[in-house]
Amino acid sequence: MARDPYDVIGVARTAGADDIKKAFRKKAKALHPDANPNDPKAQDRFAELNNAYELLSDDAKRKSFDRGEIDAEGKQRFTGFEGFGGRPGGGAPGGDTIFETFSFGQEGFRRSGGRKAGGGPSSDDFFDILSGMTGRGRQQRGADPFGSEPQPAGEDLTLTVRVPFLDAARGATQRVLLPSGEAVDVKIPPGTREGHRMRLRGKGKPGGAGRPAGDAYVVVTVEPHPAFRAEGKDVRLELPIALDEAILGGKVRAPTLDGEVELTLPAMTASGKSFRLRGKGLASTDGPGDLYVTTRIVLPEPSADLEGFARILKERRKADPREGL
Repeated sequence: MARDPYDVIGVARTAGADDIKKAFRKKAKALHPDANPNDPKAQDRFAELNNAYELLSDDAKRKSFDRGEIDAEGKQRFTGFEGFGGRPGGGAPGGDTIFETFSFGQEGFRRSGGRKAGGGPSSDDFFDILSGMTGRGRQQRGADPFGSEPQPAGEDLTLTVRVPFLDAARGATQRVLLPSGEAVDVKIPPGTREGHRMRLRGKGKPGGAGRPAGDAYVVVTVEPHPAFRAEGKDVRLELPIALDEAILGGKVRAPTLDGEVELTLPAMTASGKSFRLRGKGLASTDGPGDLYVTTRIVLPEPSADLEGFARILKERRKADPREGL
């Protein structure tokens, strides 16, 4: 048994037509199957909402329902036998009108049933209300939206595009070749990360019989960089330093995503020491990340002087660097 249409839409029985339409719009956005792709019951709830609105938005049907003459499905309630005020066959008051029913599927709305009673909303009312809300209105009905063999809309496509690390970090324009042969320039926003997904409306497979084309989804694969490595919105960099720089300290040049900066090394900087450069990471909606620079000591070419220096260090060493391991 269908639920009370007032309860389905969420309005009082005294609600006006504008209040009913407003409540329907709000619930339609929340219950639309496109907004609930993982809910197997979304279509049923959405169809129930449409049926409730179809009844309450028709003044004559609403009054008949309020008087108890028809039920929540628009069917005439039993009021007596023929000859005592009833109508044979359970027809609705006022003639042989049968209420239309609407369902939602891949091809959008479809209607079934008999003729439309005068004074109520037509099927176009539903499309007009929902087209501005979901983008699945008139343009997706095709040449014969209520035909016996509706044509499907075009299928969506998923494409993968490889983007250099610095282009993804700084932002760039990338040309994408669609299966149709069309080349499209796609904007890669600054701070783009691995798996970023972009939608190209109407660039999927074409639909049949005038139905709209599907969409193309472009998924970004960020190419690795020889020096930089992303960790969320933060970036890590391994910076080679000379032995003398590590021992004596000093200023060294370090690359960042947007150019070089001067980094000050303290004396006796060990290999693996990390320095944090705030705001030098990837762009993000909640603020840029940081760049972490980790030093790696590079030994010079072998020489007698270097060997002699190492022997002196060995003689003077007082602690075992592996103590405690």
